[in-house]
Amino acid sequence: MDIFEKAKSQFLNNLPFVLFARPNENQLNAYFQNDDVLYEFENQSGFIFASFDGMSKFVLPKDTSDYLCQELKIDSNFEIKPIQIETSVEVKEQFKKLVNDSVKAINSDDFEKVVVSRKIDFTNEIDVFKTYQNLINSYPTAFRYLFFHPKIGLWIGATPEQLIKIEDNKFETVALAGTKLISDENQWTSKEIQEQKIVTDYIVSNCKRFASDVTISEPFTVQAGKLAHIKTEISGSITQQNESELVSTLHPTPAVCGLPKEKAMTYILEKEGYNRTFYTGFLGEWNCNETTNLFVNLRCMEIGKVNSIYVGCGITKDSIAENEFIEIQNKSETIKNIIITTE
Repeated sequence: MDIFEKAKSQFLNNLPFVLFARPNENQLNAYFQNDDVLYEFENQSGFIFASFDGMSKFVLPKDTSDYLCQELKIDSNFEIKPIQIETSVEVKEQFKKLVNDSVKAINSDDFEKVVVSRKIDFTNEIDVFKTYQNLINSYPTAFRYLFFHPKIGLWIGATPEQLIKIEDNKFETVALAGTKLISDENQWTSKEIQEQKIVTDYIVSNCKRFASDVTISEPFTVQAGKLAHIKTEISGSITQQNESELVSTLHPTPAVCGLPKEKAMTYILEKEGYNRTFYTGFLGEWNCNETTNLFVNLRCMEIGKVNSIYVGCGITKDSIAENEFIEIQNKSETIKNIIITTE
């Protein structure tokens, strides 16, 4: 059976599933769970879906799911009408106040960096599967997923950021930070370079606790949709016994939380004004065919009676509130531009 037809049947029957395409691959993968149990993650092989705060980790277990894969053959014969979501002056000013308060906290030495975000809600009825097909076509270099569990909800995303990949006791991860439009010809600012260095230093120091032969690339610019980021690649050797510990130590990275991690997370939970749930959590295959391949849940949307697009930005002592607001507006276009409504 075609994967999309199987997914539609699974969705109508209220059974969990995930569709996903790995970065730069032309293959669609799927796990279709055979029951509606919400399985807590206990190191089982399967597809893991974890929250930002690390308190909720669930899995579609390999043993209770059917795995399918097929070459990507996307039907893109549908009209695309970009939706308009207005942002009120009040909402904008609230976010700018959060940024300014965060800069004050950094200048008071509460923490070195913090990542703040906002949730953009709208009520248009979405054609889930056409939207996912459009997302797959639009962002071939991202990890593109559609996840459903009746006890969690329906999530979709195209994340540019890998948390970690582990295969044959070798691991690969990235430090990704800094954001600008591809069309912006300006050089990276000192704020953006420093922000990315904070992320790199944190990841490298924690990898060295569990791994050997750690190598670090020079920072370079990468494209994600219409946005550019600064990226550093990090790799090394690790024992299988250290996999869970390394993942728990890395998540959440300073790219989605801040540094020091505990202080930044406490600040986010107290000040952000909403529950991120699975936004900036992580997802992906855990120990499937002797490979763990996890991604940070960015550039994502939760679909329901009220749909929510999640976007954030890293705050340092040099952050300017107006610029940060523009950055998250640009990031939100990643999802806004691929939505297909039923109207």
